[in-house]
Amino acid sequence: MHEALTRPAVVSRISDLIGYTPLFELCRTDTGSRLLLKLEMYNPTGSAKIRMARQMILDAEARGALRTGGRIIESTSGNTGLGLAVIAAERGYAFTAVVDNHACPDKLRGMKALGTELVRVADDGTDELATAAREELAADMARGRDNTVFTEQHNNPSNGVGYYPVAHELHQALGGRIDVLIGAVGTGGALCGTTRELRRLVPAFRTVGVEPKGSVAFGGPAHDYYQSGTGTPEGAGIGALVDFDLIDEGVKVGDVEAFATARAVARTGLLIGGSAGGVVYEALARLRSLPPGSTMVALVNDGGEKYMDTVFDDDWMNARNLIDLAVEREIDETLTKLRKN
Repeated sequence: MHEALTRPAVVSRISDLIGYTPLFELCRTDTGSRLLLKLEMYNPTGSAKIRMARQMILDAEARGALRTGGRIIESTSGNTGLGLAVIAAERGYAFTAVVDNHACPDKLRGMKALGTELVRVADDGTDELATAAREELAADMARGRDNTVFTEQHNNPSNGVGYYPVAHELHQALGGRIDVLIGAVGTGGALCGTTRELRRLVPAFRTVGVEPKGSVAFGGPAHDYYQSGTGTPEGAGIGALVDFDLIDEGVKVGDVEAFATARAVARTGLLIGGSAGGVVYEALARLRSLPPGSTMVALVNDGGEKYMDTVFDDDWMNARNLIDLAVEREIDETLTKLRKN
């Protein structure tokens, strides 16, 4: 933990490349407050979730639930599955991912390329989120099978523990100077796990959780949404890792605003995912109101390269009425002004 920002010059396992991700100053105000992005897309698979995927498997091995030749089963919208696929491949396990068609096609293709067995709970052509059905099927598939683990990311304490290194990386990089941590709330592992450990090191900062409009962790109304890998849809239980005592404020951002932000940020040269767009949208809205000289860190949990068929595809966006050029222009103008400071 004390060497959070260093790694050997040469490594022999893909998992040794996890972590050590950079901080990027997206913009700052004329009062010196700055928005830093923790760019988790620089992990293998392009996502933060490989951090917790590794931790869940290491802990399953430690308690004897997973042994040589075993099988891992998980319900996933993509990024957790990609992380588990890498860890399974390098440690010699079979991996079955229970998926729906809400996942971006590139994530499904990536899992398959890594040797994953894909089991779908929805027919082709249906892109509705089916979290509850996925989890029920994954649990049924693992039940009673020897040397088989349903990692159950939404309720697995190892999920949160997997993000403790993020806290140490932030503390070491910023010398303890952090005023606001803002991030997406899906399983709760990334934001709450980072917050739990960071508060041991930096007691006085605020944590802001962001979920899609339509998600129910911070209350209703519930409805469908297209932000992938985040939120709690209607019918799914709020994960055990969503610790409301660690989240000072919970907010909602709609798909239109989240995707407009991802598209606007892309025009600065940085590709971020759709749910990360929601986090950055909220961070930008708050930045100017912070006390002078404040540091806000936004957890950017994945990059935009996997969303060329969705967020960055005009036909896909128009078919779902998700493009609002006025919102994009407003975000463009905000970024232009703040990036000049």
